[in-house]
Amino acid sequence: MSRKLTKNRKEILEKISKKKYSLEEAVLLIKEISFVKFDESVDISVHLGIDVRLSNQMVRGTVKLPHGTGKNICILALVTKEKELEAKEAGADYVGLDFIEKIKSGWKDIDIIIATPSVMNQLGSISKILGSKGLMPNPKMDTVSTNPGKSIKEMKSGRISFRADRYGIVHASIGRVSFSNQYLLDNIKEFMITMIRNKPSTSKGSYIKSIHLSTTMSNSISLDSKSFLNA
Repeated sequence: MSRKLTKNRKEILEKISKKKYSLEEAVLLIKEISFVKFDESVDISVHLGIDVRLSNQMVRGTVKLPHGTGKNICILALVTKEKELEAKEAGADYVGLDFIEKIKSGWKDIDIIIATPSVMNQLGSISKILGSKGLMPNPKMDTVSTNPGKSIKEMKSGRISFRADRYGIVHASIGRVSFSNQYLLDNIKEFMITMIRNKPSTSKGSYIKSIHLSTTMSNSISLDSKSFLNA
């Protein structure tokens, strides 16, 4: 059985390296190249034609995936006392400014931090820690909010944040291998629509340089950017 699996794996890996695939073909293939026994994350990487050295070409924001990511997002709400109940009822996993000291001590079991504007001046002592982990609340990422309950509910229901890295590549999880093909298609299309809408006006030439789809443990599949209108 293991020999057959190895042979199948080899054939598929050879196959996916030969061309760019349409979105529909890639979604079918992504399930074929998943050989592990756990429900892998399906991830997308989009290489953008931007100059990351220029602040006016930074691409970042949020997108509401129609079917979520399939992952339980752990949220810390750094809010004032009067907003704590709202944050808890909205589904925040951890609530309260006491967690600032825990973060200083090395605690990091969170995926997202939601903060209210009035507490941002208290995050100066942990800004470097949060910045290095991509956790620093930012209004452009909808993680600084005067309505933390609403923001928390949206994050829990499938809103994700994204940001181009220093190479101009945006990485994001857009579902699970167990998702139906249609769910994956819907999520990827919504993600790419948002990427295209976020094109900086100062970016010239080809904006979408390449798109790759992969699972947690798999090789990546190259997508034909023509799968996306105006890409």
